[in-house]
Amino acid sequence: MNKKYLPSALILYLNYFIHGIGCSILSQQVVKELLAEQWGTGDIMGVTAIAAALGLGRLISLPFAGPLSDKLGRRISVLIGCTSYVIFFVGIAFSPNITVAYVAAVLGGIANSFLDTATYPAVAEIIYKYTGIATMGIKFFISIAQLLMPFFLGICAGTKMSYLTLPLVAGIAIAILGALAIFAPFPKVEGVGKSESLINNLKNAHFSAESVALILIGFTSTATFQLWLNCAQTFGKEIAGIASDQVSMMQTYYSAGTMAALVVTSLLIMKVKQVRFLVIYPLISVIMLALVYLVRTPQICYIGAFVIGYSAAGGVLQMATAVVNDLFPKIKGTITSLVMIASSLCNYTILTAAAKMTAESVIVMNIIITVIGVILALFVNVRYGKLLKNSNQEA
Repeated sequence: MNKKYLPSALILYLNYFIHGIGCSILSQQVVKELLAEQWGTGDIMGVTAIAAALGLGRLISLPFAGPLSDKLGRRISVLIGCTSYVIFFVGIAFSPNITVAYVAAVLGGIANSFLDTATYPAVAEIIYKYTGIATMGIKFFISIAQLLMPFFLGICAGTKMSYLTLPLVAGIAIAILGALAIFAPFPKVEGVGKSESLINNLKNAHFSAESVALILIGFTSTATFQLWLNCAQTFGKEIAGIASDQVSMMQTYYSAGTMAALVVTSLLIMKVKQVRFLVIYPLISVIMLALVYLVRTPQICYIGAFVIGYSAAGGVLQMATAVVNDLFPKIKGTITSLVMIASSLCNYTILTAAAKMTAESVIVMNIIITVIGVILALFVNVRYGKLLKNSNQEA
């Protein structure tokens, strides 16, 4: 890795620290209650529907965000992402009703698309010897933000500030990072600047059933942690009997588990193929989700938060993205788009469905989807060696 790109990598990773705030702010019980009152919905699960709009924004933008990243370069996509995120944070903080909030959330999803399709390839190009570790670093910075979320909320409460001060500060921070990205150096990569449209790229790609399974893991892996992230605190409070002032600590345990997984997996990934974790971690998630559903105590919810953070949010989506990037090295931005389209489709459809379900039903749905993810990953693992060999021959 060229040391001159280290500041650029840091800027890219810090964007995801802010993204960690953005993707979890709407899942915090105290924020959901505040926004439900501000919007006059009277139902905190309605806020989950706004979180689902993030997925809609991603679905709208991902088909062209990836090819634009390949064609115009990573810097332009980062700037578009940062600008859209500023609008999202300000929109959520000042939204007078659910309609304005919905539009802001769609823009937040668009921001996420452009950051994803620029940052995943960019960090893999900077830290090219360890692409899995490079992409897992993105999740690490997201997890740091989510780990600190209860403390950020505590600062707001302790200083008598509105909880919505947090998105305002996040918006200012990502605006500054966007300005820094204008001057940051990015690696020159063969093929960037010559990319075709998403459709043309797909026509030239040679997909197999295993490749499609990998892309679908983008859906299942996202479902596991998004359903937990957005609905577990409600389950903990309503079903397991955790006190209102304690339930946000589930976020801390969840983020601590995620960070632990990122550290441990980064060490293991040098000895164990990253594709193996696509089976192991979801299987752990299935077992833990079943225990939470059956036992229903505060203690099991806290343990479950840590384990789900470790196994579901600890880099499965990032490793799946790294694997497909290895299989399609010439269209990294485009193939990242496909995985993220699957992820976004999940975010929109599954969270929209969850907004109309009980907390118990959400856990059951999560178990079923995660089991499907395990089956897909087993299928990929059986054929991965041949897929990688074919990819190297084509390159």
